[in-house]
Amino acid sequence: MALYSDKVMDHFRNPRNVGVIEDADGIGEVGNAKCGDIMKIYLKIDNDIITDVKFETFGCGSAIASSSMATELIKGKPVAEALQLTNKAVAEALDGLPAHKLHCSVLAEEAIKSALKDYYDKNNIEYDHTLFPDCASCGHGCDV
Repeated sequence: MALYSDKVMDHFRNPRNVGVIEDADGIGEVGNAKCGDIMKIYLKIDNDIITDVKFETFGCGSAIASSSMATELIKGKPVAEALQLTNKAVAEALDGLPAHKLHCSVLAEEAIKSALKDYYDKNNIEYDHTLFPDCASCGHGCDV
């Protein structure tokens, strides 16, 4: 069995939604150089729908593929639905990730949530703070 699925390889070789949204409504950045993976997500939101999403990722192929798939999973969706995205859903949509690369899907989930929190904060929208765990408790092993 191959280490990486065809979907992982496709999203690594042909990532979707790469880039920057200059006037983004929400921006989230997670990870750090000590981990080796940094993800930045940009959201454009109109009438509570994610109308555009872009990412910049510095990291391994699994990190790039996870970022790409996560953006595909939330594009065109209501904010509330995007907030429910899990790392498990990202990994499943990629037809799995090796155990030692599952942290990449965790980072993708965290980057989306960080961007959504930024959107809420910028627009003074009330939200449940428990939906946005801090990096110290994220569990992917980085010292932030």
